[in-house]
Amino acid sequence: MTTRDVRGINPATGEALEPAYPVTDPATLEAAVQAAAGAALAYAQTPGDMRAEFLTAAAATLDALGDDIVARAMLETALPEARLRGELTRTTNQLRLFARVAAEGSWVEARIDRPDAARTPPKPDLRSMRVPLGPVVVFGASNFPLAFSVAGGDTASALAAGCPVIVKAHPAHPGTSALAAQAISDAAHRTGLPDGVFGIVYDDGHHAGLTLTEHPLVQAVAFTGSRAGGLALLRAAQARPVPIPVYAEMSSVNPVVFTGAGLDRGGSTLAAALATSISGSGGQLCTQPGLLFVPSGPQGDAFLAEVAAQLDRTPACTLLTSGIHDAYRRGTAGIRSQPGVSASTVQASDHSGAQAQLYSVSARDFTPELEAEVFGPVSLAVRYDDIGEVSALVRGLEGQLTATLHAAPEELSLLSGLLAALQDRAGRVLFGGFPTGVEVGHAVVHGGPFPATTAFAGTSVGTHAITRFTRLLAFQNFPDAVLPPALQDANPLDLLRMVDGEWSRQGVTTGA
Repeated sequence: MTTRDVRGINPATGEALEPAYPVTDPATLEAAVQAAAGAALAYAQTPGDMRAEFLTAAAATLDALGDDIVARAMLETALPEARLRGELTRTTNQLRLFARVAAEGSWVEARIDRPDAARTPPKPDLRSMRVPLGPVVVFGASNFPLAFSVAGGDTASALAAGCPVIVKAHPAHPGTSALAAQAISDAAHRTGLPDGVFGIVYDDGHHAGLTLTEHPLVQAVAFTGSRAGGLALLRAAQARPVPIPVYAEMSSVNPVVFTGAGLDRGGSTLAAALATSISGSGGQLCTQPGLLFVPSGPQGDAFLAEVAAQLDRTPACTLLTSGIHDAYRRGTAGIRSQPGVSASTVQASDHSGAQAQLYSVSARDFTPELEAEVFGPVSLAVRYDDIGEVSALVRGLEGQLTATLHAAPEELSLLSGLLAALQDRAGRVLFGGFPTGVEVGHAVVHGGPFPATTAFAGTSVGTHAITRFTRLLAFQNFPDAVLPPALQDANPLDLLRMVDGEWSRQGVTTGA
């Protein structure tokens, strides 16, 4: 039988890169799942400081790979060196952030309701906390070969929660994935963790990913990519005898609303900042501002003319894969074909690269077809006469990762309807600025209503992401000695816990 390989392709030259990575065969894939399941209980019971040591070691190993992994990622993605070095720093900082979360431990949300035998009926002793789900499958993303891939936020948060991880490497950057996977595997071995805590599989199609999603020992899936891909995984997970959650981050056009006062407030730099946000990283960011609402009239005309001029001066870029480039060409052609749409940028040939593009349409001619995401450096400006038009259109949009408002602070009281619509449609709402910078921290939300994600209550960035790979477990009337340390009276882990409705790090007495 012929063995299939996965090879990185330099998108700038079309060159097939060495080495080749064999497609994971069914027996090896099954062994990876069995190893993860076999490690799940032991890994779930590891103390937080041991998981922290593991994640910190993985970050240090990746840092040491800096030049090599950046060079490989440049070959496989055509992304610029500065962007990838920044992404590597983000990736290792994210691992260290989750190491701190694991070590501190309060993420388990321990809660204690003490008993009251004198109450009628008697009140039981109830204690609850979050516990890990078990093996998690993570799908690497095409557009972030480091921060949303093998060692990215999904992997970091699942490992911090105590879940073994199997990564399905993205076929567009297998070499980058292999380097990151080796760093994590080495860190796991040095930390003394059981075999199976981390694994990786390769495929040149969809079979491995669907097989993993359907496997009865897999307990959750995390995915960043297209709507079609995310929905295919969701259907597979829901069709299982025991369905599992699929945390898919998929499709978003990230509307940006400008008022006239907002254009005045932004000044001369606003157009340049918007053009950079549209075209940065080839527009291949899930938070790229693909839909703009700009007032009709000379002020809006001048603003969009400057944005278009900035985009026309931006060199055409090489997109991540030939498939993404083909989809970009089809998508922009689809925009141009819609009634009432006009081009603001020069329509240069994009056979050798993707040229950034800006289009305009009136609010009355805006249709649902124009809301579809086109992955790449393109944006559509909807010209409006009245802010009420914008509120109505925003309420009709699909769910979004982000929504942004450029307005004057003093007019916000007059925009309550618009603000409510933006908050209803998006996971992160910005006042000023642009959405393409996603801070990794404790308060950030990188999620949103469908189809931005399949699970609107969660986030794939920031420390809240850890809860996706957990479930709540309550213990009733258990002796203190057999409770998990997080729930014991003395609070030996010094966690912030809710005791009878009040947050405290103090130990408790039950009187039982």
